[in-house]
Amino acid sequence: MSGSGSDNLGARLTALHRELVDEGVAARRLVERAVDAIFTCDIATAKQVELDDESIDKSDILIERHAVALLTDAIGTGGLDERDVRMVLTIVKVNNEFERVADLAAIIAGLVNNFLKMTGEPPRQFRVLANSVIGIVQSTVACFDRMDGQLARRVLRSDETTEAFRGAVLRRTEEELAAGVRTPEYAFTINRTAAALARMAEHCTNVAEQVIYVESGMIVRHAGDGWTEPEAPDID
Repeated sequence: MSGSGSDNLGARLTALHRELVDEGVAARRLVERAVDAIFTCDIATAKQVELDDESIDKSDILIERHAVALLTDAIGTGGLDERDVRMVLTIVKVNNEFERVADLAAIIAGLVNNFLKMTGEPPRQFRVLANSVIGIVQSTVACFDRMDGQLARRVLRSDETTEAFRGAVLRRTEEELAAGVRTPEYAFTINRTAAALARMAEHCTNVAEQVIYVESGMIVRHAGDGWTEPEAPDID
């Protein structure tokens, strides 16, 4: 970038990135509180999570508007270089991913009454799954904040672990349901929560893909047994 106009666009892009990092931090805290609410059966915290999700929805709209305005002002001026444009486009995509993570946290919080009615503790694998996803969300926000490609790759690698934990939870629940140890309502609640946690992890891998794209101009794809190495986009 060069010139005062370009400098202004650059400052706006930096501020926009900061806005989205703050949204990611808010979404991360929502996840942490939602998980804590279901394990402690804290109805007040669960209700607050659902209310706070609304503020993230509003932040999502504002960030998208700011991104559109930035691109509109940059058209024809040459004020944004190739990486900057990739960054703006990535911000729009990541904005949606963080908003969906927050929505899923609110969905989990909305199940707290179901957990309150449960008899007995959820399976140990369920807690491991929840803690694992919290860690993935934390790492995702950090890698986007620092635009850290190496940390983004670690987020991608965590995807398989999450699926393994979720599979273990589902198998244990099915076995207990078949044995008459658990009720269908219990199985529904555990399975729905596990599905929401797994979806969070998927949104996090989408963010990690975008971080790699901004930093290198390369893309990664999910193959059957993992992730490909970064490669140039192929549109042929």
